[in-house]
Amino acid sequence: MVFAPGEKPGNEPEEVKLQNASKQIVQNAILQAVQQVSQESQRREERISDNKDHIQLGVGELTKKHEKK
Repeated sequence: MVFAPGEKPGNEPEEVKLQNASKQIVQNAILQAVQQVSQESQRREERISDNKDHIQLGVGELTKKHEKK
C-alpha cells in the first residue's frame, strides 16, 4: 500500500470507523422515519374507524327514532 506524504498507515481504520458511523446514523434515521410513518398511519386508521363508529351510531339512532313514530 502506498501512502501520500503526511498520511499515516493508521488512517484507514479511522476512515472505516467514520464510514460505519455514517452508515449507522443513516440506518437510524431511516428506521425512525419508518416508525413515524407507521405510527401516523395507525393513528389515521384509528380516527377513520372511530368516525365510522360515530356514523353507525348516528344511523342506528335515526332508525330507532323512525321506528318510534
